[in-house]
Amino acid sequence: MTENGYLQVGKIVGAHGIKGLLKVYSYMESLSVFEPEASVLFRDSGGRERICVVRWAKPHKRQLFLLSLEGIHDRNQAEPMVGGELFVDKGRLPEPEDGEYYWTDLMGLSVFTEKGDCLGRISSIIETGSNDVYVVRDGKQETLVPALESVVRDINLEEKTMTVELPEGL
Repeated sequence: MTENGYLQVGKIVGAHGIKGLLKVYSYMESLSVFEPEASVLFRDSGGRERICVVRWAKPHKRQLFLLSLEGIHDRNQAEPMVGGELFVDKGRLPEPEDGEYYWTDLMGLSVFTEKGDCLGRISSIIETGSNDVYVVRDGKQETLVPALESVVRDINLEEKTMTVELPEGL
């Protein structure tokens, strides 16, 4: 999600240990946006926001990393942050190369077949070893769309649409 020039880069999913470390689910392939002394926008589950300064970040487990923020020194300070979201100024990020997109730019796109049938909206993205998979939901129905050139025919960020040609059987 992009709001006011900020891009969501992660979600705090837990506290780690007793020294105020946060477990973060990352929406980024690289931790470069979490370099020491970088500013991040933290939004709690109630919508309140504040700027935090990174002390350090390091990989933890698949899609997770540990984050240390200035001013958060114990578990009691970290636990209320669980469920919160982390954003960075989009201007700090490099422009994606042609044909590449930030996941957050794809979230919420309406997905249509080449025939014009609406499959729903992209609700999440699954990272697999070979290619990403877009989870497209329309009410109760869910369609898994492989992120392959042979399937994804067009992405229009201005119109917030994606056009796909589904493989047989989907």
